[in-house]
Amino acid sequence: MRLALWQGTSPASDIEAACAQAEVALAAAAAMGAAALVLPEVWLPGYNQPGIPALALPLDSAPLHRLAAAARTHKTALVMGYAERAGDRLYNSAACFGPDGALLCNYRKVQLYGPREAALYTPGDTLHTFRLGTETAAILICYDIEFAPHVSSLAARGTTLILVPTANMAPFTHVPRATVPAMAASHGVTIAYANYCGTEGDLTYVGTSTIAGPHGEILAQAGETPTLLVTDLPPRDLGRLSTQATDLRQL
Repeated sequence: MRLALWQGTSPASDIEAACAQAEVALAAAAAMGAAALVLPEVWLPGYNQPGIPALALPLDSAPLHRLAAAARTHKTALVMGYAERAGDRLYNSAACFGPDGALLCNYRKVQLYGPREAALYTPGDTLHTFRLGTETAAILICYDIEFAPHVSSLAARGTTLILVPTANMAPFTHVPRATVPAMAASHGVTIAYANYCGTEGDLTYVGTSTIAGPHGEILAQAGETPTLLVTDLPPRDLGRLSTQATDLRQL
């Protein structure tokens, strides 16, 4: 399976620009043969925007229909973070549209990060798995991937690929460089971690979007500028996969 990540600057509350940038990245990923493209956290309308309650979108909204149609046009799955409005609640969510434009998953972030997210969003309470090409996939969002029990739970359910829209800011450079590859190796899964770059309000993003393979190898990693990462996922070598899950001694 060939996978792509888009590392870009924040759309800064411009929904039209966000959709247009996603469409360009999706077209480029499709032209390179990618089966799926992952965008950063709260791509619609941008992670660190002051007007998120007013700009939050229901799943059944025109911008999401537009991006589902783009996935169908390019026959390439799309995973993108967005601020979701569901009744009187907001969620930090990510939707996955399949290569036919159908909704494969809508995931709500479980581990909200910091007082800002806690003030805006209701935490999700469910981990989902779904089929994406040859992989059993799941979505986690940013801080979620730093919690080993969530990764372990998904691996125990047969997940082989975890797609992670993120908005990782300075000074937390260790997350893409160390935490993500370690989580991948410890649980025998591929992790695709799509971050922002540049600045947004009082945040400076660290870039470093990363695809880490199931043996902990870094398959592709961006720097600090806008980047389309594309790489082929390797076959899982059963002889090299971690056996921690079966070897753990409960004390």
